[in-house]
Amino acid sequence: MARKTQESRRLQQRAEAVIPGGVNSPVRAFRAVGGDPPFIVRGEGPRIWDADGNEYIDYVGSWGPLVLGHAAPAVVEAVVAAARKGTSFGASTPAEADLAEVVLSAFPAMEKVRFVSSGTEATMSAIRLARAYTGRKYIVKFEGCYHGHADALLVKAGSGVATLGIPGSAGVPEEFAQFTLALPYNNADAVDQAFKKFPGQIACVIVEPVVGNMGCVPPASGFLDALRYITSRDSALLIFDEVMTGFRLAFGGAQEVYGTAPDLTTLGKIIGGGLPVGAYAGPAEIMDLVAPLGPMYQAGTLSGNPLAMAAGLATLTYLRDNREVYGRMERTAATLVTMVASAAKDAGVPLTCNRVGSMFTWFFTAHPVTDWESAARCDVDAFGRFYRAMLDGGVYLPPSQFEAAFLGTEHAEEDVRQTVYAARQAFAGIKAARAGTATS
Repeated sequence: MARKTQESRRLQQRAEAVIPGGVNSPVRAFRAVGGDPPFIVRGEGPRIWDADGNEYIDYVGSWGPLVLGHAAPAVVEAVVAAARKGTSFGASTPAEADLAEVVLSAFPAMEKVRFVSSGTEATMSAIRLARAYTGRKYIVKFEGCYHGHADALLVKAGSGVATLGIPGSAGVPEEFAQFTLALPYNNADAVDQAFKKFPGQIACVIVEPVVGNMGCVPPASGFLDALRYITSRDSALLIFDEVMTGFRLAFGGAQEVYGTAPDLTTLGKIIGGGLPVGAYAGPAEIMDLVAPLGPMYQAGTLSGNPLAMAAGLATLTYLRDNREVYGRMERTAATLVTMVASAAKDAGVPLTCNRVGSMFTWFFTAHPVTDWESAARCDVDAFGRFYRAMLDGGVYLPPSQFEAAFLGTEHAEEDVRQTVYAARQAFAGIKAARAGTATS
């Protein structure tokens, strides 16, 4: 049954009159999947409701941070209590050190952390710090990895850039990007060659240890260790962008899962419990270059905002004290991904499934997806048909083939069953449409 869209459509038209494209982040416009984007008015646990009263099982989770589900009681209570004392001071509060201590306890390679207000700020600041520490200009990133919208990082950036078919971004002078080397993900040889071509000139390698911004793409065996070896050999820094994976794949993020320690780590999403936040962290020797101790300047009026600190502390405290939830999410996600893959096979729809912990993507291709080149070969039209059918079936997925989906602690067997049923209906529709095209 098609969902009701009249009120969401009215709200979209109203927003388009005052906001570019009617959205404050491009993927929300649904240009990649078609149809009317729902305007969400409420969430509870694993479910959300839109302005037309449609109910959905949510596998977006605000793009990752809502690991405990929508309106988690402990998080809501913490935010309300903090708000009663004041929403912002532009001054230090005890909650900043409280959250910092919990974050550092999860990552042995970290000794100090600086909070900012977004993942973009975190990665931008970490790269500036790497350049300050090494005295070098060049940075290495990987095709399809998105590290925020700072000028030097919008080079083959995957995610929303890929979804919209934009090659980079207007407004970024070539001079700003000339020191960014974009290499294929999971290709250690390419990294080695870059360091040989620019010896002693590369400040850092920044990488999503598990990519979420071209869909979920795990690292090949030995890839992260190779990055660790190459950067150490050349006295460059290794930065793990764990904005998405931190506290999601494990309490200690991808570093705990894969056993590779970077020099610097960027965080966001879960550490704010759903409120705007970011962070960059590392050993004291490097972090002490940050002002006011050192010459690398970075500041922010709302950095360490008490509401975000309260929400993050409530979320991380729960995860720290209930680590068994990671195993439960792993099992639920494995069941969901496997059953949807089986439904696709039954319908004869080519599908490749990538999953790490509670992150996953169903790629509409018969071939393995290991990097941006292989991800870009997906059938995005088929994904769009699948997406719209799943939405009609009460399942809310990321509106892009090139974004990871997320499962949280509140998703249950009932949600899996409903999702698999909706997927079977969606695949049947794709099969019928292809059969109709073939006979017409």
